[in-house]
Amino acid sequence: MWPWCGPGAAGSASRSPVTATRSWAGGAERLFSREKDLDEVLQTHTVFVNVSKGQVAKKEDLVRAFGTDDQTEICKMILSKGELQVSDKERHTQLEQMFRDIATIVADKCVNPETKRPYTVILIERAMKDIHYSVKPHKSTKQQALEVIRQLKETMQIERAHMRLRFILPAKEGKKLKEKLKPLIKVIENEDFHEQLEIVCLIDPGCFREIDELIRSETKGKGTLEVLSLKDVEEGDEKLE
Repeated sequence: MWPWCGPGAAGSASRSPVTATRSWAGGAERLFSREKDLDEVLQTHTVFVNVSKGQVAKKEDLVRAFGTDDQTEICKMILSKGELQVSDKERHTQLEQMFRDIATIVADKCVNPETKRPYTVILIERAMKDIHYSVKPHKSTKQQALEVIRQLKETMQIERAHMRLRFILPAKEGKKLKEKLKPLIKVIENEDFHEQLEIVCLIDPGCFREIDELIRSETKGKGTLEVLSLKDVEEGDEKLE
């Protein structure tokens, strides 16, 4: 892949015809930001006008476009400010992979709320196609997975698998704190109140942080929160008829 250097890289008013060859298309900019070693990112420091034809850029073209003929510095400019050129085939492959990754995240996080059984990745992929979900290449797969879950709820029985937690709360704060926690709890499975209030319950994973912060602040660190299971699921995969 060869990133085209757009306006602003060297004060040029037009798009530069100069490209730098890279050995790796996916995230070279991010890799370079960590590595700081061009040899770990590029096949060569040579700057080309047309890499497929092997046409190397002339010195005067480099100076005109970038304000310097230092090819190493030019490569850094292109990696940090250039626009990545991706072929239609590569773009299609990337979108397909993202589609699969999103479906995998959804399948891993969700269950049928009636049976508590997880859905297979293939079934989620099919459901995503049924709702005509379009992958957004510049948005993270995790964010898109949450969006897919929201959309799939309109067409099928699906929700995020509940987390099973145990709270142990001081008696003094226990009853009052329980009332504040109730709206965040899906199901109370067990409750025991002697010297302390102990509750085993199921919650939506999205509420975990709020519950944790609430217990910490209201009990001034005296209460405890234990994760018994990250996902409350039954064995076996769900089937969609």
